[in-house]
Amino acid sequence: MSPFTQQLEGAWKKNDSLVCVGLDPEIERFPAHIRKEPSPIFQFNRSIIDATADLVCAYKPQFAHYAAYEAEDQLERTIEYIHRVHPGIPVILDAKRGDIGNTAERYAIEAFERYGADAVTVNPYLGGDSLEPFLRHAERGVLILCRTSNPGACLLVVGATYPRELAEVRALVGEMPLLVPGIGAQGGDVAQVVANGCTRSGTGLVISSSRAILYASAGEDFAQAARAATASLREKINTSRRSRSP
Repeated sequence: MSPFTQQLEGAWKKNDSLVCVGLDPEIERFPAHIRKEPSPIFQFNRSIIDATADLVCAYKPQFAHYAAYEAEDQLERTIEYIHRVHPGIPVILDAKRGDIGNTAERYAIEAFERYGADAVTVNPYLGGDSLEPFLRHAERGVLILCRTSNPGACLLVVGATYPRELAEVRALVGEMPLLVPGIGAQGGDVAQVVANGCTRSGTGLVISSSRAILYASAGEDFAQAARAATASLREKINTSRRSRSP
């Protein structure tokens, strides 16, 4: 078991949660008082993180949402803040990198050394050469975009909107953890995700929701609203977990 998987299992257990909050900032959707801050993305993220840290198993910042604002420094600060203030909660950098050779090596360094992410999403379109530089970092997680199967040394990304394929992937990969985006704004069904994706132990999933949590309120109560939305999603997931046949 990799250090990343151990960290993930620890967060599943400690917070009784399979919820991953996607940190996908859209400044135009921030409350007005946050938009006025010198570092609005970091301030927004910090409030969301502090409000939800006891309810989640991971955070997943999406790289493009920072690069588009020339806010990579605020991404660095966000990841450092999670590690320092809420240790034990893994950070998955959603970068979907896919290249080969020296470029892939640079992307791995960017994710794991510059940003300090615990895991990163990668695109396997160019084959094993595009994955190998990331896999050298044995202590970190590598999440491969997938709807059917991939080599068993990594985690896989399978969309919540494809529950039949999710069941097929689970049957193929056994106990491997799966990152499942698409809950909430994209319409994925929680009960189907749990029924088709959970392992026999009732874990094995990192169920990600972004907009439905981050923008649950546009007012000054945005952090409290995000907490309520996270708690609601965790309860839906846990209710489905409890209702599964032993």
